[in-house]
Amino acid sequence: VQLQAFGGGLVQAGGSLRLSCAASGRTFRSYAMGWFRQPPGKEREFVATINWSGDHTYYADSVKDRFTISRDNAKNTVYLQMHSLTPGDTAVYYCAAKRTILVVTQLQDYDYWGQGTLVTVSS
Repeated sequence: VQLQAFGGGLVQAGGSLRLSCAASGRTFRSYAMGWFRQPPGKEREFVATINWSGDHTYYADSVKDRFTISRDNAKNTVYLQMHSLTPGDTAVYYCAAKRTILVVTQLQDYDYWGQGTLVTVSS
């Protein structure tokens, strides 16, 4: 499966942004999807994951109650709605996919990655 993330940009602190990740192929619903981010000078970190059907999600503590992951299997797309953004959320955001029925939180468990989209939050 090929993934393409988009929707990043420059936003002021307190603002909102929605990222999208479009997947190729006819088996999108077979994949758990995740969002990760890599802040400048830091390692890539887990943000959120959603299972194949969309009824199970899991978030990093740092984004819980601010970010929402969702998916539209008819459109082969996963979303990350971000609210109350802070400069600490500045990072390149990546989507990832793994063929499983479970939610997946570990970076090394994902099989496919998108190219990343940059989110910059100004203070």
